[in-house]
Amino acid sequence: MTIQVGDKIPNVTLKVMGAEGPEDVSTEALFAGKKVVLFAVPGAYTPTCSAAHLPGFVVQADAIKAKGVDSIICMSVNDVFVMGAWGQAQNAEHLTMLADGNGEFTKALGLELDASGFQMGTRSKRFAMIANDGVVELLNVDEQGFEVSSAEAVLKAL
Repeated sequence: MTIQVGDKIPNVTLKVMGAEGPEDVSTEALFAGKKVVLFAVPGAYTPTCSAAHLPGFVVQADAIKAKGVDSIICMSVNDVFVMGAWGQAQNAEHLTMLADGNGEFTKALGLELDASGFQMGTRSKRFAMIANDGVVELLNVDEQGFEVSSAEAVLKAL
């Protein structure tokens, strides 16, 4: 079942790349007491994700945060090393690059994408959400492209 507006974010332990290497982080710690924009992509370094989706949030980060957002999180079903390197390559130092390596959070959200036809296994659908203190206020899921989950769409919704 897909998470809905008004639902609480499930608590899952994921990974981020810290100064000393991979670090555990819980979704509870990421969302509690904060206004958060989380957007997910099917894969780091994939064409649309690298050329448009992530760069849009990098460019719009200041404008999004000016609307009262405490943090912007980019998530993908990739390992922490890939997410860390991708964030560096995309100058995404103001974003949290969140690795859902086993797809546990994606599955808990009910937003899995079967990308086995592309030899990519189970990934995350492309989506964006706004959560306030761990409660979903907006959930935009793209069926194709990235129009409703783009930085511009999120900024307009804020």
